[in-house]
Amino acid sequence: MKDIIRHKSLISADVEMLLNQQVKKEAHSSSIYLSMASWCDRNGFDNSADYFFKQAEEERAHQLKFFKYILDMGGNAVSPEVMNIKGEYNSFREVFEEALEQEINITQSIKNIAARCHKEQDYITVEFLNWFFKEQREEEYKARRALELFDVIGEEGTGRWQIDKHVGRISYTSED
Repeated sequence: MKDIIRHKSLISADVEMLLNQQVKKEAHSSSIYLSMASWCDRNGFDNSADYFFKQAEEERAHQLKFFKYILDMGGNAVSPEVMNIKGEYNSFREVFEEALEQEINITQSIKNIAARCHKEQDYITVEFLNWFFKEQREEEYKARRALELFDVIGEEGTGRWQIDKHVGRISYTSED
């Protein structure tokens, strides 16, 4: 029976495994952003808390997009368990440094899936991943701009308040 199901699947077992790992990474990312939102809220950075709540929602949507794609392709999507979410940060800046690091890691993971798909000539999945590449370009841009606020504005005096005020205004406009 397993061979019949695999034959009906449009993705290989290896690609399915990588996509399920990505589902887990997106769920983990969403939980990290919720934790960051909580930290910001507890520390009086309301705009940044809202920013991270929105990021958490986006990551959850990405998780579901990967999950549904696996199912649509005849694969077995696995609902992930999310553990080991950091709850405390040493500084306001550290929250944004880790957010950028998280986005870079997600981009690299998607690149690894695409590399595997190219190797297998799975161009259907490559086409699916193209949406995520555009999305990651935006996500990394916004994370970098947020972190740059710390250098441009500085944290002294009302600096953190100014940074928090500007975080929600960061946007990305693509040329396509």
